Amino acid sequence: MFLRKKCRYGSRKLQFLLLLLMLGFLLLMVTMLNPPPSNQSKEGTFQPVEFNHREGYQMDFAETQEMLETQESQQYYPLDGLSPFISLREDELIVAVVSPTGKRNHSKARKGYRVVKQQSRRPEAKAEGDPESQLLSLPLQAGEGAAAGERPLGLETHGFNEAVSERISLRRELPEVRHPLCLQQEYDSSLPTASVIICFHDEAWSTLLRTVHSIMDTAPKASLKDIILVDDLSQQGPLKSALSEYISKLDGVKLIRSNKRLGVIRGRMLGAARATGDVLIFMDSHCECQKGWLEPLLARLSSNRNSVVSPVIDVIDWKTFQYHHSVGLHRGVFDWKLDFHWEPVPEHEEKVRQSPVSPIRSPVVAGAVVAMDRHYFQNTGAYDSDMTIWGAENLELSIRTWLCGGSVEIIPCSRVGHVYRNHFPHAFSYEEAIVRNKIRIAETWLGSFKENFYKHNTVAFLISKAEKPDCSERLQLQKRLGCRNFQWFVSNVYPELSQPEDTPRFSGKITDLEEPLQKALSNSPRAVTVSPSTLNITA
Repeated sequence: MFLRKKCRYGSRKLQFLLLLLMLGFLLLMVTMLNPPPSNQSKEGTFQPVEFNHREGYQMDFAETQEMLETQESQQYYPLDGLSPFISLREDELIVAVVSPTGKRNHSKARKGYRVVKQQSRRPEAKAEGDPESQLLSLPLQAGEGAAAGERPLGLETHGFNEAVSERISLRRELPEVRHPLCLQQEYDSSLPTASVIICFHDEAWSTLLRTVHSIMDTAPKASLKDIILVDDLSQQGPLKSALSEYISKLDGVKLIRSNKRLGVIRGRMLGAARATGDVLIFMDSHCECQKGWLEPLLARLSSNRNSVVSPVIDVIDWKTFQYHHSVGLHRGVFDWKLDFHWEPVPEHEEKVRQSPVSPIRSPVVAGAVVAMDRHYFQNTGAYDSDMTIWGAENLELSIRTWLCGGSVEIIPCSRVGHVYRNHFPHAFSYEEAIVRNKIRIAETWLGSFKENFYKHNTVAFLISKAEKPDCSERLQLQKRLGCRNFQWFVSNVYPELSQPEDTPRFSGKITDLEEPLQKALSNSPRAVTVSPSTLNITA
């Protein structure tokens, strides 16, 4: 009886021990298969941590700003060759980031600076710190995409399909679309150097960096002096410390941050003041360059320094990001509203061209990509610094160039693609600023022809009656340069811009003008009386 109870007790004890062994084995297997996460292997060394697909890059912008201002001398290289520039002050510049070697030492932790990097999704491994290891753009957020019937992602923010852009490589190869004669062109080895200036405000990460890589991949290193990015007070998270980290690894790329909103015009001037290349090339932040785009521009400016030149601007579809090249050649023109348009090159201009790849005389050029000699740009007045934000600056530059002894041309062998937005987002809509910029052009350069402009632009007419712009500096520049009058421009450059003698002063409905008119006139120091007799309104 006693032995039976002892055996029963021993068998239960053995079963309990086996159960404990099995549980221990299971815990060991779970621990081996799922090790605990570790984000920092060594003190003072940054390691990638889990990437949040909804937040993209995480950073504390306030800490970054403090680092940029207080530790600039330790962390950033000084910029040489700065030249004084009209209406620009040093307090408009926070910091310029430039890495002459293309690499930065990240072995030491930096006080007040924390960046959480995106983990690489590339199939092939690259060396740590290699810019090519970050060529994929920021990943899409969960559930993002352009399903059938849905509005494309980013359309409201950027005016184009950001989701498609994010899926495209930052270094895609474009189809060859140049004329066969362009491929036979040979260029002198002593071409001038170029500084490419890109001003941006809350640009999409992928389109901005695709523009930068496109320039770097297609421009000869000997000809490309530098790329200057001017951040016009962007608010999007990835364009802050994450962009600084990315750009610091790119050789020959500088990042300048403004501490207040400048707009495209003054932002480009800020970049131009710090450029050291022989030629300035202003480029929008959503472009892609074809192979061989830079050499034809530099060669033309080398032979004619008094020119403003532009490449052929091809279209990158805002929805699909497909590259569409222009088959026929076009030139830039404008109407009496001072709105820019493209038109086929007229027959009389084609006759004076020696070959299909000869430069095209153009009344005006688009603002997307424009190049000129740096000293010529500065000596002839740069951009009008009293113009605000953006809009019509390309017309002012082109008209002034023609009237003051220069020429404006489109170079067929140079081609650059540009994303034309589906619409301008609210953040980029400054209708009143554009109208005021046009008024400055009319008051400065059109002479008596400005009446034709006011006949076609009701808002401009009323604003000018309420508040005349101060164009005294530009008028003095006009005298100093010995510029011709606008009649010469109409007769010799753009005769198609005829004077509409029989056009009534105003006609049509003006119900949609009430809001911008009230906004413009409410800010005016002078009062203006608007009556039907003033406007000559017809039903």
